[in-house]
Amino acid sequence: MPNCSSVCPPKARKLVLFLNELTLSGASWQAFERLVVRLLLSRGYTQVRLAGSSGDGGADVTANLNGKRWLFQCKRWRNAVGIATVDETLQAMHTYGADVPVVVSRNGFTTDVRELQRRLALAGTPLQLWDSSSLLKLIKRCRPEPITQQDPERYELRDYQRRAVEAVMNDRFRGARSALLVLATGLGKTHIAAETLREITKANGPVRTLVLAHRNELVYQLEKAFWPSLTAEQATAIWNGVERPDVDVLREIDVVFACVDSVAAAASQSPEMLEGFDLVIVDECHHLGSATYDAVLSALSAGDGGTFLIGLTATPWRPDGADLSRWFDLPAASIDLVQGLRQGFLANVDYRMFTDNIRWESIAAIDGVSLTPKGINRTLFIEEWDDAVIDRLREAWTEVENPKAIVFCGTIDHAIEVAAKVNSLGFSKAVALHSRMTAGRDSVVQRNRVLWDFAEGTVGILTAVDILNEGVDVPDVNIVVFQRVTHSRRIFIQQLGRGLRITPGKEKVIVLDFVSDVRRIAAGLDLQSSLNRPLGGDRIRLGSSVSFMRHGQVDQSGNDFLREWLGDIEGLESAGDDNHILRFPPTNPPVG
Repeated sequence: MPNCSSVCPPKARKLVLFLNELTLSGASWQAFERLVVRLLLSRGYTQVRLAGSSGDGGADVTANLNGKRWLFQCKRWRNAVGIATVDETLQAMHTYGADVPVVVSRNGFTTDVRELQRRLALAGTPLQLWDSSSLLKLIKRCRPEPITQQDPERYELRDYQRRAVEAVMNDRFRGARSALLVLATGLGKTHIAAETLREITKANGPVRTLVLAHRNELVYQLEKAFWPSLTAEQATAIWNGVERPDVDVLREIDVVFACVDSVAAAASQSPEMLEGFDLVIVDECHHLGSATYDAVLSALSAGDGGTFLIGLTATPWRPDGADLSRWFDLPAASIDLVQGLRQGFLANVDYRMFTDNIRWESIAAIDGVSLTPKGINRTLFIEEWDDAVIDRLREAWTEVENPKAIVFCGTIDHAIEVAAKVNSLGFSKAVALHSRMTAGRDSVVQRNRVLWDFAEGTVGILTAVDILNEGVDVPDVNIVVFQRVTHSRRIFIQQLGRGLRITPGKEKVIVLDFVSDVRRIAAGLDLQSSLNRPLGGDRIRLGSSVSFMRHGQVDQSGNDFLREWLGDIEGLESAGDDNHILRFPPTNPPVG
């Protein structure tokens, strides 16, 4: 990789670790919990998850180590923690099925808590008490280099990812204004960006970096995703609608993860807060062009000869049809979903689109008035067929090793019903997961416990509504079921992406798509054509395929009919409900 140290001499490295007396004393309660999360990651804990929220039942952080479940309650109080907090933590241990309860207190513990710890130890409960001195001792035992370098086998860049990092480094070295990474969901855009920052830091010393996203929750996800690529000396902070460091603290932070709306407000009111950034990274940069992004990038001169700009997106096109050429030249790397599948960068997909619910006999009655997606859908599809869906899921369950599935459902009641039907058959434990579970104490605890159980395999199937589109790391999912049709390609790709990541022992992901929208059929036909197109001149056998299925068998006649009817209608996949874009179907549809 190019080394620009001759142009940009490395800065003097700090000797201050990300967790120190200053960060402990000045951290908000949210930042305090995240310091604990980062410490655990640095200490080798796995499945580390920040569970803390209102009504979390005493579980702020959950993690695994040495085959045991660890549960942490974190208290950034001015006073020492007393018995009541310990009692709550012990109750949470039982509720979450944890093995080791830990109370983390910035200002220590009362004498009776220490005595209780001794009594619990004699009774076989390994309660741990971590105060500030404990945290400082633990961080000093951490190796200073990035976790990605400590565990290269786990975090090793794949060849295409390494080439992407090199391309961005080359763009920066030659003085380009920006670099754009266009990579489909599942290809590791964030990992590439984080490793690019690591390479820049390696060459030049720490560079103050601003990582921008358009939603608060993405900001938190990005911070956690970057941590493994940072040295123990690189401090991070959140700047969004919930947390905002003051100017003096901000200047000492190496990498700031921020919501663009919050930064835009500061750009006009406190422009000094944007001073001193050497690098700007924008996640989902297809949102560039909004007034808030314009204000921030203008203040930083990012992508315009000032601060170097890196953009990350799965698509180079904005929702309004404009492209990103205002900020970026040609992409430094570009791999779409089909390329990722064809070149083996994503898990092989066995995509099955079921036509059992098509009323083939109704096609003959279709007239010109109903040739809109809404009209066709109302006429063509049977709405409810849960029993057949679960039968197909049970069959797929036997086709993969260590099966783990997500079923995307249409409504909360539907998700609960599907989970109940799966459980009645007994081939796996299923739990419904949905946004209603965030309301109320018991629901928050249940949601956290379900996600932990699913990560470990105690729960095999999640029936989900509006909650697993993004931000949940479940790379070993190998069955994805669509029974909630979405007309949004972005949401569809996010949902499909839950199963696309490659993990050891994962041969493929089976996708069961129980179609109820003609536009989804068009998308399936397009993906089928793309995968069947010759690669490099000669047709080769690919690991991914799209099949239309009926009565458990390949439905070639239905496939051919639908392709003749829908396969060459440009724009159908993105058509609105009432767009008169469909033409009359061909004659002789398959027999139902």
